[in-house]
Amino acid sequence: MGLTVDWSLYVLLDTGLLGERDPLALAEAALAGGATVLQLRAKDWTIRRQVALAQALLPLTRARGVPLIINDHVDVALAVGADGVHLGVDDLPVALARRLWPAGLIGYSPEGVADARRGVADGADYLGVGPFAATRTKPDAGAPIGAAGLAEIVRAVPAPVVAVGGLDEQTAPAAIAAGAAGVAVGSAILTAADPAAATRRLHALVAQALAARA
Repeated sequence: MGLTVDWSLYVLLDTGLLGERDPLALAEAALAGGATVLQLRAKDWTIRRQVALAQALLPLTRARGVPLIINDHVDVALAVGADGVHLGVDDLPVALARRLWPAGLIGYSPEGVADARRGVADGADYLGVGPFAATRTKPDAGAPIGAAGLAEIVRAVPAPVVAVGGLDEQTAPAAIAAGAAGVAVGSAILTAADPAAATRRLHALVAQALAARA
């Protein structure tokens, strides 16, 4: 709310993909490579551990002028001074989150067009829509919706739509061509041999696709 955001390369710092890698080093690499949004997704971590990592990430994102979004937990996002929260259908309803946090960035992952419309009407600033392609980051994500499913939601709502699920150098341009404001990327960056270089390549591909669509 009131914050201009570049949604083009939305990086998911998913702790389930870290292995032995340092989350702060991966975040710094992604930010250096051109990540425009960073989301902390730590479903397997305690709240206290999430808070500690979020507090350590915030100076990195602030230095780059990049929003830090916390997955699922409005309380964690508010407590650490993050820029926003991303909610799913089983989380706090968007309308209640907006009441708690009038100025926060609130994202929502809808289930279908009608739910997407409701989410935006209730106060979501952007939608995370997918899975665009097959993904191993979220095994329960369901069948891929592809370009046609993504485009249907893009047409249905006035808010930015970020494509989620199975996004990499091969699939990202198609998601942008279908109308996405950006792509949310996890494993293609976090598991890359050189995360900063992988982010740079994706950033360039998405920028090229956005320019071609314009």
